Amino acid sequence: MLSRIAESLYWMTRHLERADNTARVLDINVVYMLEADEGATEEMQWRPLLTIMSADELYEELHPDGRVTVQRVIHLLTQDRNNPGSLLLSLKLARENARVVRDRISSEMWEALNELWLSADKHLKTTLQPWRAAEFYAFIHRQVAAFFGLTQSTMMRGQAYGFMALGSLQERADMTARILDTRYHLLLPDLTLVGSPLDYYQWGALLKSLSGFEAYRRRYQGGIRPIDVVEFVVLDTDFPRSLAYCVDGMERALGRIGSLPDGAVPERLSALRRHLDGATPQGILDLGLHEYLDDFLGLLADLGTALQSDYFEAHLGDDAQ
Repeated sequence: MLSRIAESLYWMTRHLERADNTARVLDINVVYMLEADEGATEEMQWRPLLTIMSADELYEELHPDGRVTVQRVIHLLTQDRNNPGSLLLSLKLARENARVVRDRISSEMWEALNELWLSADKHLKTTLQPWRAAEFYAFIHRQVAAFFGLTQSTMMRGQAYGFMALGSLQERADMTARILDTRYHLLLPDLTLVGSPLDYYQWGALLKSLSGFEAYRRRYQGGIRPIDVVEFVVLDTDFPRSLAYCVDGMERALGRIGSLPDGAVPERLSALRRHLDGATPQGILDLGLHEYLDDFLGLLADLGTALQSDYFEAHLGDDAQ
């Protein structure tokens, strides 16, 4: 497979996963806005999303007054073309990469992604008001789910599928770690809120951002406890958005692709595996959840660099021939 084809397959699903994750956290925040304590300011509710999406610096450049408002955050993360991580640009890049690999994916997959982009672009040519936002984000969820469902039912399980899986799972692991790190940091300090309705809503928002609220409640009968959330989101191999599940999936994807002689990807994946193996929820909390997740994100970034050098750049000379 040509390296440019492999790279487009990888980035097609990575950008699509990013768009879905962006819609996911925004959707939950819009709903949470209606349920939150009256004392919670717009900044308290919406600044964490800027941190999760690594958009703090860009926001400050665009809004020197420093005021954080729901409309500004929704615009920046959803439709601002100056933000390379916005939902709109993620969908645009997913479609552009899909166009490159149209002969490697099914016609149903291309049609679903093309229709998603055309519809989203049409809806986001005007300002997205908060009262309309939840409906739009739900639409994104459904359409992205439809694309990945078509992938499961129409895609041959070969190299192309492996690169697509790597892209989506790497992006998912990255977002899961960022959501848990940011939300946990905000929730942990105030012990007076433990067991309060606000505490419940906040932990519930974290789990709902990962589509894990209902699954968590079925797994744990004792209510929402931080140590159980850490175990569920980091180590539970049955939860499809956990870090452990994503690493398992990336290992399977690499098996479909095949590792290169002297390539760096297997070692980078092994480093992620070692980081998870033997870890316990209490051990992670004792070490420091932020430190543990920060190390994980560093290892994940190393994997991305290795993928670039092993598969997407290594054979550019061959592609040109």
